[in-house]
Amino acid sequence: MGKLMVLTLFGAGLALIGERLVALRQRTNASREVEPVEPQSCHLIEGLENGSEDIDILPSGLAFISSGLKYPGMPSFAPDEPGQIFLMDLNEQNPRAQALNISDGFDKASFNPHGISTFIDEDHTVYLYVVNHPHMKSTVEKFKFEEQQRSLVHLKTIKHELLKSLNDIVVLGPEQFYATRDHYFTNFFLVLLEIIMDLHWTYVVFYSPTEVKVVAEGFSSANGITVSLDKKYIYAADVAAQNIHVLKKHENWDLTQVKVIHLGILVDNLTEDPDTGDIWAGCHPNGMKLLIYNPEDPPGSELEARRQGKLSVEPVKPPGYRAMGSGTESGS
Repeated sequence: MGKLMVLTLFGAGLALIGERLVALRQRTNASREVEPVEPQSCHLIEGLENGSEDIDILPSGLAFISSGLKYPGMPSFAPDEPGQIFLMDLNEQNPRAQALNISDGFDKASFNPHGISTFIDEDHTVYLYVVNHPHMKSTVEKFKFEEQQRSLVHLKTIKHELLKSLNDIVVLGPEQFYATRDHYFTNFFLVLLEIIMDLHWTYVVFYSPTEVKVVAEGFSSANGITVSLDKKYIYAADVAAQNIHVLKKHENWDLTQVKVIHLGILVDNLTEDPDTGDIWAGCHPNGMKLLIYNPEDPPGSELEARRQGKLSVEPVKPPGYRAMGSGTESGS
């Protein structure tokens, strides 16, 4: 009787996993094919042939770019090379990416950059914050940018129990930032189970030297994050749920949900247009091709734009989503 019960439970577990795998294929647009398009106004940037993960652009037109991420289960085009931060001047007619020198004392060999964000102090000093995954852990590195020397001076490494499996970051003060956690588990096989079961256990976290707290939770996989031009709203992408969450920022740094915009595509990094406030989103039309990479048939990419005035769409609240903090939820 005991063996029969075990076999029954095992069979039920396999059936559940199979059902979840079918649901995974559906929600990742696994069958969607993308016809190759050659954009007339685009060209390959020299120096970034091995891939890039995130970009942040200063008002001056200088752009910081993090190199291709080394991530378990995902392809790496330079697996034996340490990560880098590149600088590109968008004011140039044919901009090229230049790797920035990083000061001594920082472990450059294990540098594995992910999301990045800049902050300009009152004295116009530029600081670059980088989500880093040394030895597949998660830290946030703070650098000072030396423009004349084209270099980064490492200032500090930030660690905390809540700063695990980090993805992206947006800095709003000298020592204050929001960051996204894209997976609850850190073990690779448990991460796969988390994806299959579609657990909504990831979140947005706020960090300051005096307080670290979860400010929005219930995401399937929190990913790209940015802030509105007026600093009143935070936009956070949920890549697996194919949504962008619009969150109101309060004086105590808590976030409350305003609305959720469903895109119907795996949405990754977010950038706000500094002139219009429009949101630009880097997206993946075929999730299964990301998980099962074939260089002969690589996954495509899409760029989605959402006009700032059209963010007031009908709200969609995914299962388990809950913004945390003061205030009330609204769909307006």
